[in-house]
Amino acid sequence: MKWLKIHRYLLFTTCGLLLISSCTLKRAEIRYEDRSGVGIVQHGVASWYGKKFHGNPTASGEIYDMYQLTAAHKTLPLDTYAMVTNLENNRSVEVKINDRGPFVKGRIIDLSYAAARSIDMVEKGTARVKVVVLKRRSLIVRSESKGFGRGFTVQVGAFSDKGNAVKLSNALGREIRDVYISVFETPETRYYRVRIGHFNTRERAYRMAAQLADMGYSVLVAPR
Repeated sequence: MKWLKIHRYLLFTTCGLLLISSCTLKRAEIRYEDRSGVGIVQHGVASWYGKKFHGNPTASGEIYDMYQLTAAHKTLPLDTYAMVTNLENNRSVEVKINDRGPFVKGRIIDLSYAAARSIDMVEKGTARVKVVVLKRRSLIVRSESKGFGRGFTVQVGAFSDKGNAVKLSNALGREIRDVYISVFETPETRYYRVRIGHFNTRERAYRMAAQLADMGYSVLVAPR
């Protein structure tokens, strides 16, 4: 009889802990999945920030530019690159984490205006997203352009649909030289990243980024 009481107590305690855990998960709307060789996959709500912070220093020391593809995250290391997918329309954008935030409960990432516009969430203000942390050493990367190596490149778009990447690449190729597509693969998705140039210094990459920004593109300066 005593053993039966102890067994029931342990059963109720375990169920209670599981219930509390599931309720906490539902409230936070965040889920982490540890995927070997790829990094962290995080699900939750994204928001964006713009003019109010434009021109101010970020946590990384960089100046916040609302027209660059960047984001703020509470815990990811600064200078991490992540793929953010709007789960409501399946649009994706690759961003650089250079700031801390968001500081609103229940939100997992704050996108720059340009990044939010890329995945069509500016008007709504928030969106359910998936954040995939990119670990460069563990990625399978191929390039359709020769000379792949160290340095920097300027990224203009990232797509899960190769056709969209090819269309953008062709459009850019009519105006700019050295446009190429790099393929980034995870166990779940293959992304086609439209990139321009192979720059030995960050300054040269930024000059190209400024030219593209003047043409109306949202860009990301990234390691090659």
